Amino acid sequence: MDQNLLNIGFGNTVVAERVIAIVSPNSAPMKRLKDEAKDEKRLIDATQGRRTRSIIVMDSNHIVLSAIQAETISQRYLTLKASE
Repeated sequence: MDQNLLNIGFGNTVVAERVIAIVSPNSAPMKRLKDEAKDEKRLIDATQGRRTRSIIVMDSNHIVLSAIQAETISQRYLTLKASE
């Protein structure tokens, strides 16, 4: 099974096919989503201690935090999809 890995920064990757959404963390609903995931132990912090700049929603219902801008990760995602 061949899987495309999406680089979400600082040596962290996720399986591109399992990404549902890549969003900015600045809005109130996204902050609430992050807090709920943390309370339910579904939050994965891949920021390496840096500021959260994007939230990645996975099909497994996990929420992944990244220190890379949402626009940058989205561009990487589209580049991966275009190369398939």
